[in-house]
Amino acid sequence: MSKEFDYTAIAQRFSARFPALTYIITQINFWIIANILLGIILQLQSLSLSQTFEFPGLISFTTVLVITILLGILYGISLGSIDYYFDKNIFRKKPLGKVLLLKTIISLGILILLFLFIRFILFDFVNSTLHYKPGFTLHDKSWKYLFYLVLIYYFFMSLVINFINQVNKKYGPGVLIPLLLGKYRNPREEERIFMFMDLKSSTSLAEELGHLKYSSFIRDCFMDINHVLLPFNAQVYQYVGDEIVLTWKLSDGLKDLSCIRFFFACENYFRDRNLYYTKNYGFLPLFKAGLHLGQVTAVEIGEIKRDIAYHGDTLNTTARIQSACNEYNKKFLVSEIVLEKLGLVNNLSAEPLGPIQLRGKTTKIGIASVDWIEK
Repeated sequence: MSKEFDYTAIAQRFSARFPALTYIITQINFWIIANILLGIILQLQSLSLSQTFEFPGLISFTTVLVITILLGILYGISLGSIDYYFDKNIFRKKPLGKVLLLKTIISLGILILLFLFIRFILFDFVNSTLHYKPGFTLHDKSWKYLFYLVLIYYFFMSLVINFINQVNKKYGPGVLIPLLLGKYRNPREEERIFMFMDLKSSTSLAEELGHLKYSSFIRDCFMDINHVLLPFNAQVYQYVGDEIVLTWKLSDGLKDLSCIRFFFACENYFRDRNLYYTKNYGFLPLFKAGLHLGQVTAVEIGEIKRDIAYHGDTLNTTARIQSACNEYNKKFLVSEIVLEKLGLVNNLSAEPLGPIQLRGKTTKIGIASVDWIEK
């Protein structure tokens, strides 16, 4: 098991347990790095001018470093807290471009407040404590030009960091860094759990709602399913029309029966949103699902549009199990391989359907209809 893979699992568990703290720590890390880079640029510029005009350096790099780190922490806490609140309550249905712009404007507003704090409180305190240069001060015009410099720098860094955060959301917590490090450049074998969730009666629903309203309905369903992902360590692999494909690392999916409980947690979430769905669409969404596990190969594919793809018979079998829901009039079918891995569980009710011949398969596979009984 590679270290990168462990990092992914740890990051996903941490995000599930501490979602708000994850936002804050992410922003703090980004802005400390960005501020240190800015501090180094300013310090090198100061040293260059001091050598050119033959005057001594006016401020120590220690002072610059302390101020940049403190600013990164304060800025990160402010932005992380605001991002978490806005993403959960306001930005859910906003287009990416508008989200980036609004977050950038909010970031600049916070920057102005922090800049005033640095100018009138923090700078003199830090510089008098760490290697203060006698007689050194910054005039109003100096602060004015420094603010313009920081404003321009922060504007572009806000766009870059917000864009990175949006890309990180595409792949899920803990995946972007291993991807950048080339973890999936060559095919690698993994044992994973897959779930295919498909909307029931999708054709008749599309005819009843019309294409535009049906698309809004699917969007809302998938957004609500996304709210259930992190507590159960689930990752979205693909959206295919009105179907969503989810995956788990084997240990994460089996732990506390997360791969089973996830499906019923989605049903509960939809029931909690009953008023919204009945008011806007006239009915609650109902999904059917198939669950299976096995060996797959993971590899980074594409050049113009890159993604991580999983290949193998496990996915084909999972899709076939899900398609058998209609034949048996069941909402959730699970392979016996998964049930064997899970063992006996009091809350889990399983109805064996026996070995069946799945379409496209030469060998039979045992499946069971499962239900979760709350006690």
